[in-house]
Amino acid sequence: MPIIEITSLNTPGVEIFSSLTEAQLRRNIDNENGIFIAESPKVIRVALNSGYVPLALLCEEKHICGDAADIIERCGDIPVYTGSRQLLASLTGYTLTRGVLCAMQRPAPCCIDEVCKDARRIVVIDGVVDTTNIGAIFRSAAALGIDAVLLTPTSCDPLNRRSIRVSMGSVFLVPWTWIDGPLQSLGALGFKTAAMALTDNSVSIDDARLAQEEKLAIIMGTEGEGLSDEVISSSDYVVRIPMSHNVDSLNVAAAAAVAFWELRKR
Repeated sequence: MPIIEITSLNTPGVEIFSSLTEAQLRRNIDNENGIFIAESPKVIRVALNSGYVPLALLCEEKHICGDAADIIERCGDIPVYTGSRQLLASLTGYTLTRGVLCAMQRPAPCCIDEVCKDARRIVVIDGVVDTTNIGAIFRSAAALGIDAVLLTPTSCDPLNRRSIRVSMGSVFLVPWTWIDGPLQSLGALGFKTAAMALTDNSVSIDDARLAQEEKLAIIMGTEGEGLSDEVISSSDYVVRIPMSHNVDSLNVAAAAAVAFWELRKR
């Protein structure tokens, strides 16, 4: 693989790691479905093990024969850009986590039927825009037995660099796709919907009926306002997590982890 020493912020080819925004990476015309950036050796290995295609590496000099050596060997004939820690931080605008970035080919979007084909527990992320929350929800989904993730178009992209890093690569482990239509359409795939919301009609998350559902879609709402009245009224269940000490709610990522564990298919 070609090792390219970076001596300037204007070195051709490094713009995918520096000057392109997340939106520009997604629309990259040289790659049909765009590009995303994976950060840190551990996360990059998870992506490679899951079949994602590497395009270029950006690596601190000391990691070429260290933490990134096996990655460089696996990636084959792709450019490996390298330089000092200070130069790479100036290039990207942040200090690289564990000294390695990998530009990867964004896969073609999957259809909902394919993603949910064998699923019994899925989560629908509706309007969650914080990259940290998206990453944390994916990490909990992978760890706690959620079979698939669906996101509304108003939610943050799971292949955002920070979302990927927070998820520790879990975005590569759980099938996911976007859902454009009404959430009640999941009924056609056999799912009952459970909206996580505090209302007068909410049932407790430990309600026995929920655990008995063969296929359940858990709907998580926005960080601030939660789920819309339309989503709540159209759901089969409205579910709350019992609270103590007059705490009214949990952060969406924390609530998701509780819901995934309690509503798992036993």
